[in-house]
Amino acid sequence: MKNQLIVLPNGDDIVDVVAGKPRPKSDINLFRERQKGFDPRQSFNGDKGYEGELSIKTPKKKPKKGELTSEQKERNKELASSRIFVEHLIRLVKIFRVASERFRLNPQKYEQVIMTICGLVRFRIGALLLKI
Repeated sequence: MKNQLIVLPNGDDIVDVVAGKPRPKSDINLFRERQKGFDPRQSFNGDKGYEGELSIKTPKKKPKKGELTSEQKERNKELASSRIFVEHLIRLVKIFRVASERFRLNPQKYEQVIMTICGLVRFRIGALLLKI
């Protein structure tokens, strides 16, 4: 199953979750389907799986039989340092191992389980405050 998280740049909250899409489906196509819910002027940061989308800043890939320039390497480092908080939040979701391993329960329950895990992660990072 394919999952996609859209997270605030500093890793403070999970903004959007796509859970349980059947594979094979590319990251960029999943994003294009969900982008309609966001402002068209909104910019995003992504990994190399989102290369080709104008609204997403992605690192440069090394060309075949070539090297990146020092400017491109420096820009890739800057993007990686800003994305580290997002990667940490994705790691918190994957700690539950549902998103990173084969799901052995009823496939219709997958989305509900992932959404519950995202709620637990949001509660853990303080983004979800319950009213008493």
